[in-house]
Amino acid sequence: MVGAREGIPVSKGMSRGLTPCCAGTLLASRLVAGMLRLPGFVNAHTHTFQRALRGSAPGGDFWTWRETMLAEAERQTPELVRASYQQTYREMRCAGYTGVGEFHYLGVPEALAAAEAAAAAGVELTLLHVAYARGGLPRFRQESVAAYLGEVEALRSAGLRVGVAPHSVRACPADWLEQIGRYAEAESLPLHVHADEQPREIEECLSEHGCRPIELLARTRCLGEWATVVHATHADGPELDLLAASGAAICACPTTEADLGDGFLPAERIRARAIPLCIGSDSNMRIDPLEELRELEGIARRQTGRRGVFTTDELMRFGSEEGARALGLESWPEIDVDLGHRSLAGVARADTPAALVAGCGADVVTG
Repeated sequence: MVGAREGIPVSKGMSRGLTPCCAGTLLASRLVAGMLRLPGFVNAHTHTFQRALRGSAPGGDFWTWRETMLAEAERQTPELVRASYQQTYREMRCAGYTGVGEFHYLGVPEALAAAEAAAAAGVELTLLHVAYARGGLPRFRQESVAAYLGEVEALRSAGLRVGVAPHSVRACPADWLEQIGRYAEAESLPLHVHADEQPREIEECLSEHGCRPIELLARTRCLGEWATVVHATHADGPELDLLAASGAAICACPTTEADLGDGFLPAERIRARAIPLCIGSDSNMRIDPLEELRELEGIARRQTGRRGVFTTDELMRFGSEEGARALGLESWPEIDVDLGHRSLAGVARADTPAALVAGCGADVVTG
């Protein structure tokens, strides 16, 4: 197991910037019998049931896709979750993800089934239990924020590693956000929330609250070093400034964001502000941490016209340590990379980490 910094979930005063921690990802790598051993990758944002939609969802836009997704969510049962999540978590494990953050809104029995599936697949799970006051499906919603927090307490009592997750500013009114934000800070729990994924979401937030989504999260105490904003593809400069000032992280999901037409992460502006980044497979159209990291750098290059916007060490830490920090993981399994793999043929050992990000797929991972 690879260890993260003591004190996770991140407590007040702990730096979460881009400065390498005392045992950086590449420094922690080592050669073992023809293998390069690395800290495992951490998938900080997944809706695992959505793996079933790959190739079957219709075109149109995000909102068209969402209707198909809701229909798939409606058919989920604890038994189906247990079986299908175990299979998908094993796919993640084979791809090099050894820590997973499940952004879960299917219900408490299904949450317990997801935890069983993760244990069987050998991945470290943080169950990001979702608060849903309005919208979505009836099965997603709690009758009150007190009822939601009661569910969180029940899952914690059952032994699950839990984070709180107000789904979005669309799904949670301001008073819910305020209470959940206070609870997360008081209990030192991770808080994850979707924000600025789609222009319509921003327009609706401006209409209801007179501010943009990340501005509302700041007003309602949902930003801090324990918080992670998922997507932020349409975040503007002042919102990014709020994230930087608070110490909150961004979880980017580039393959899903491409598939759903979410737009491009403002990568260079995020880097300039030293906002921590981690990655997620989200809808699981693809399960490949190296592809997510390669897309992050690719987006940055297209936006700036420069190469090497993020260093290899930064990218590898986004894929591992920063994800672990976002999920409150103190340890997670290592992985081995096959140095004899055809995609690494002729690559100097010193160049292997950069070659992984530049041109390899998840099939280089052997365990």
